[in-house]
Amino acid sequence: MSSGSIEQARRLAAIEALVCRDVGRRTADLIAANPGGLADAARDLARATSVGLITGFFVPRGDVAAPETDGPVGTALLAAALAACGLPVRIATDAPCAEAVRAAVAASDGGVATDEVAVDDKAGLDRLLGAWRAMELSHVIAIERCGRSPDGRPRNMRGVDVSAWTAPLDDLFLGGPWRKLAVGDGGNEIGMGRLPAGLIARTVPNGAEIACVTGCDHLTVAGVSNWGAYGLMAALAVLRPDWRATIAKFLTAERDLAVTRAIVEKAGAVDGVTALREPTVDGFGPDVHGQLVDELGRIAWGEAAD
Repeated sequence: MSSGSIEQARRLAAIEALVCRDVGRRTADLIAANPGGLADAARDLARATSVGLITGFFVPRGDVAAPETDGPVGTALLAAALAACGLPVRIATDAPCAEAVRAAVAASDGGVATDEVAVDDKAGLDRLLGAWRAMELSHVIAIERCGRSPDGRPRNMRGVDVSAWTAPLDDLFLGGPWRKLAVGDGGNEIGMGRLPAGLIARTVPNGAEIACVTGCDHLTVAGVSNWGAYGLMAALAVLRPDWRATIAKFLTAERDLAVTRAIVEKAGAVDGVTALREPTVDGFGPDVHGQLVDELGRIAWGEAAD
């Protein structure tokens, strides 16, 4: 292996170690079962010619009914970066999360089109699948999107059936010949079906009920799903030096906070852990997320790799 390849591998490992770590959800075993997942996903994505992304996770809890901040933010910034690098890009979500996704896209300055489907609109989902197949997408990425559990219903981390607010976008994810990449952080997201059978049930609270059975080609098990999107951006900057300067415009703490604020203020998004309408993600504030994004940038630009 050449010195350049060794350095590249070192940076990718540092990115993965930063992004893929248990933040208190008892996901350490999921992460350990998927070594190199982020790096493998980035290597695959580096060859993309057109990309579709799927996101949006609705939170119905007590008096709260709103999309969560994790997912749309990272998706919008990754999509914006890929589009700025010259790739055709689209994002798909469902009606309950559409306003948040569009607010995230607008705040990211990416100009990426958003495809929306109603929760119970099979014909609409079929039309969208046909349109995505006609685009001949090379890759589709699901980021923090609740997927089917063993009983066929999408369930949140509390084991609650959220099918009333969740279109079966697993069908879109699986419905084409594209490469299938996924990012999740709890075990109930699209793509988690790639993990060894029974692992989520044994290790994650409510795991037997919530474990998503939808698999993928490459899985990133992140501490926070937005981090997984940022990790892919940083890894692409390592793998594609010709994209590095462009990605650097979107991989910043300021962008992360601005997009998070936008979906809270303009779309009423909430933190998925606290259910509070504030610019935090999974219980962490901008100090935590900003520090992580800054460190990813330092690794990607070659300023640090340890």
